[in-house]
Parts: sequence; structure tokens; C-alpha cells
Amino acid sequence: MKEIAFDTIVDQVRNACIEANCIIAEDVAQAIHQALDNEESPVGRKILQEILDNHKVARETKLPLCQDTGTAVFLVEIGQDVCITGGLLEDAINEGVRQGYAAGFLRNSMVSNPLNRKNTGDNTPAVIHYGLVPGERLKILFCPKGGGSENMSALAMLRPGDGVEGVLRFVVNTVKKAGSHPCPPVIVGVGIGGTFEKCAVMAKKALTRPVGSPNTKLELAHLEVSFLNEINKLGIGPMGLGGRVTALAVHIETFPCHIASLPVAVNINCHAARHKEILL
Repeated sequence: MKEIAFDTIVDQVRNACIEANCIIAEDVAQAIHQALDNEESPVGRKILQEILDNHKVARETKLPLCQDTGTAVFLVEIGQDVCITGGLLEDAINEGVRQGYAAGFLRNSMVSNPLNRKNTGDNTPAVIHYGLVPGERLKILFCPKGGGSENMSALAMLRPGDGVEGVLRFVVNTVKKAGSHPCPPVIVGVGIGGTFEKCAVMAKKALTRPVGSPNTKLELAHLEVSFLNEINKLGIGPMGLGGRVTALAVHIETFPCHIASLPVAVNINCHAARHKEILL
């Protein structure tokens, strides 16, 4: 049995909150550089270069990449042989968020009630998705999610007869309707199958793969390329001002579903695609 102290988790989450919001991940930076090479629109190229310049300034000054420092979303994999000592894992994560957002001077964006809109003042509570895995490993993936991209999410309960073409239409139309709101070029996460809630979580988890990494299943990898090509034909372009590069990647995840169902969810990341992994 591996023991992990409450305070260790707090410290790691605190640091992750600051780093994810101020330092762009290498896979994202490479994808933006590739987009700059592929973009033909002069305005689009200028925007992509400004995005790269913003990465540099944020890294050097330790200032946030974006004023919207997001909902604190965590994807947690906890080994069945891990024991958290000194407190609850959820409490440790929330305390880390509380400290990290204060120390990093990050914007507090959470309201305690979706109807009365009173700010919680410390960007908690975090949204945490748990998975139990074998072994003695604790993996915590922090993915701050801005409102501009999250608001463009969509879910549809398609009919089985709609098939791949129906899924494609829904995904492309979702990106088309989103337009400039999620700050393109975007990364598009797609969850297909499962149930109403399962496909939504899959779409979000799909965004945690390295940008542009193909699905390990060849059929899905081909679909990702096909969907990406169709999305980039929309001409929305960087920041919605036109161009070839509307999306950097499409990531698809699937799960078995009921014979009468074909649930599909789309979750969109902005061009920053912020994330930071903690392994304990």
C-alpha cells in the first residue's frame, strides 16, 4: 500500500494551477507552429504569430496566457493500492486550487449558485472526474477550462441509422455554430457511444491526448483526419477571421452503447489547450 500525504497533493495541485495557466505545453506549441506553416491567410498567420508571442511573454513573466483562467477541471486516476493520509483527496485538490489561484493571481471564475451568480472567491469547487486503476499510482491531470470554449459544447442523442455521416454533420455543425467564440484554432474532442453522460466525459477526456496524436484504433484515426479536413473547410480560421486552420486536431473516443442509441458529444478547447499532469 502506497501512502500519499494530503499536504503533498495540495502543494502539487497549487503549483500545477499556476504552471498550466502560464506555461504552454510543448505539444500545443508545436501544433501552433505547424498551423503557422500551413496557414495561407496573411491575417491568420499574423494571429498565429501573436499567439506564439503571447506564449513567450506568459512564460517569461509568469502571467496567465489568458484572462479567463477557467473552471478547475481535474481528471484523476487513483491506484487501488493508494492511500491518502491526512485528509480526503477531494479536499486536497480543492485546497490546492484555492492556494494556487491566490498565489498566481489567477481570476476566480466560479459562482456558488448558477442562478444567483455569487462568486465563491477562490475558484473552488473544482470539477473532478475519478477513475480507479490497478497499482500504486496517483495521476492528476489539471485542465483549466475557459467559458468561451466550454460554452460551445454540444450533445446529441442521434439515431443509430444516422451513422458516421450523421456524427460528422453534428460535429462540423457544432464547430460552425461556435465560430470565433472558442478562440480558434481549436482542438475538438468527440465522444461517441455510452450514454448521455458517458459520451460527454469521453469528449472532455479526448482533449487530454497530446494535440494531434492519432487514436490507437486505425478506423478512428482515419475518422479524426476526415473530420479535421471537413472542419478546416469551413474557413473560420484563426480567431474567426478567416483562413485554412480552424482546428488543430480532432480527437475521437468511443464506448459501447445501447442498440437503440447513438449519443455524441463535442467538447472544444481553445488554442491554448492548457493542461498539467501530476504523477505521485
